[in-house]
Amino acid sequence: MRFTSEQRLDDGVLEREFILGEIPGILWTPASAPAPAPLILIGHPGGLHKMRPRLVARARHSAEYGFAAATIELPGSGDRPRSAAAEQARADLHRALEAGEPVDEEIVDRLVLPLVEKAVPEWQAALDALLSLPEIGGPVGYSGGVISIGIRLAVVEPRISAAVLFAGSFVPRTLFEEARQITIPLHVLLQWDDEGNDRQAALDLFDAFGTREKTLHANLGGHTGVPQFEGDAAARFFTRHLS
Repeated sequence: MRFTSEQRLDDGVLEREFILGEIPGILWTPASAPAPAPLILIGHPGGLHKMRPRLVARARHSAEYGFAAATIELPGSGDRPRSAAAEQARADLHRALEAGEPVDEEIVDRLVLPLVEKAVPEWQAALDALLSLPEIGGPVGYSGGVISIGIRLAVVEPRISAAVLFAGSFVPRTLFEEARQITIPLHVLLQWDDEGNDRQAALDLFDAFGTREKTLHANLGGHTGVPQFEGDAAARFFTRHLS
C-alpha cells in the first residue's frame, strides 16, 4: 500500500488516498478515537470519483462513532481496465429492463459472478494492508455496495465481524446458497419501491441468510431514497458489534 495524498477535512477526519498494486482506494481515520480504531469497509457500486461525495459522507458519519473507514475501486470501474464480457452482460441487462422483460439468470451470472470472484480477493488484500497500519485495528465491519460481494466476504473472511447489506442489486442463485452459510450479525436495508430491484427476491434472500442475528429495515421509496436515520441505525449496529 502506497499513500498518494492526504488532507484533513473540516471536522478533523484525515483522508488519505492510496494505491494497492493497481487498485486505488481511500482511507479515512477519525480525529480522535481509540488507537487502533475499528474499521468499516465501505462498499459501493463502482466509480470512486462519481461516488466520492456519498462515500465521504458515509466515512465522516462513521468517524463520528469512532470508526476508521476505507474503500477501494471495483474491478472494471473508474479508471480500471474494462471487461468486454462484463460490458456486454451489463448491456443485455439494461436491454431487458428497458423492454420490461424478466432478467434471465444467465445474464445475472455473467455480470455478477466474475465481479465477485475478482473483487473479494482484492478486498481481502486491502484488509491485509489496512490492518498492518498501527492506527487501524479490528474488529472489522463491511457496509453497503454490491450485495453479492458482501455475501461472499461474510462467508470467506473471518476478520469481518458484522455487515450492513443493501438489497438493491441482482443476486445469482449460487449466492443464495452461500448466504445460508453466513453466521455473522447482519443489518439489511431494503427500499420497498426500488425500481431496479426485485422485492420478492430481496425478501427471499433475507430469509436465506443463515445467521441467527439478522434485521431487515424496509422503507418506502426508490433506490436512492434511503432515509437519513438509517445511517444512524447502521452506526449503532456497528457500535454494538465492533466496539
